[in-house]
Amino acid sequence: MPVPAGLAGMRVDAGVARLLGLSRTVVAGLADAGDITQDGVTAGRSDRLTDGAWLDVLLPEPPRDLAAEPAREVEGLDILYADDDVIAVDKPVGVAAHPTIGWEGPTVTSGLAAAGFRISTSGPPERKGIVQRLDVGTSGVMVVAASERAYTVLKRAFRDRTVEKTYHALVQGHPDPTSGTVDAPIGRHPGAGWRFAVRDDGKRAVTHYGTIEAFREASLLRVHLETGRTHQIRVHFSALHHPCCGDPMYGSDPALSRRLGLNRQWLHAVHLGFTHPDGRWMDVESPYPADLATALDRLRETN
Repeated sequence: MPVPAGLAGMRVDAGVARLLGLSRTVVAGLADAGDITQDGVTAGRSDRLTDGAWLDVLLPEPPRDLAAEPAREVEGLDILYADDDVIAVDKPVGVAAHPTIGWEGPTVTSGLAAAGFRISTSGPPERKGIVQRLDVGTSGVMVVAASERAYTVLKRAFRDRTVEKTYHALVQGHPDPTSGTVDAPIGRHPGAGWRFAVRDDGKRAVTHYGTIEAFREASLLRVHLETGRTHQIRVHFSALHHPCCGDPMYGSDPALSRRLGLNRQWLHAVHLGFTHPDGRWMDVESPYPADLATALDRLRETN
């Protein structure tokens, strides 16, 4: 197809995504694979579209039916609390909240189905019952709606920011001040669609933090999220030049990660506080998994 005049000058990933109705991440992957050409020349994701140029795009395979995800036992997915309305799980690292295009690994929804739990049928087909998400590389407490009533109540609570979300994060160095608030908007990184960054044109993001324990090379922080942007904690502390330990995507020191035995970011959702659909306040907590606890022990030994 020819490049429409309205898309001329746009980046390839942004322009083709708008033209074909695909996500920018998917189009960036096509460009990286050499599946997009402009006038017969392979186009990189950051190249610019030329008015009237002939655009060839090799489309990806049609996505699988995400709503038809089979039940699948998930190792390490522990149930912290469950009743007819809510299920609070301890999500292990390497597990997604729900199925997404391109993810073939385990999910919380498939693990709950395998364990015999009923999940609310409310919400998009691939995210039924899901009222919050944790990154695949982040562990900790996560709540899922079991009933339709709970889905409505909890979605409203997360939207209205009445849920208390507390994380512990091990960051490099020592933030100054040792406690404070980061209020900086977050949007997609201009050079990498799968990463995020502090941007003036991003969505408002507010992170409150305080130091729990300081080590020679790192600080253990208690973090409260006022908003819930993708990668928010990782992006904010990276912007402060104190990335989460074990997080190479956002600038962590690989040598320190090796010394601590970390294969992922040191970030854990330790506490979730919310009003149960029956009106009572609930607090659910998750202990540190073994890899994060071991990293702390190694820091204490050398402190």
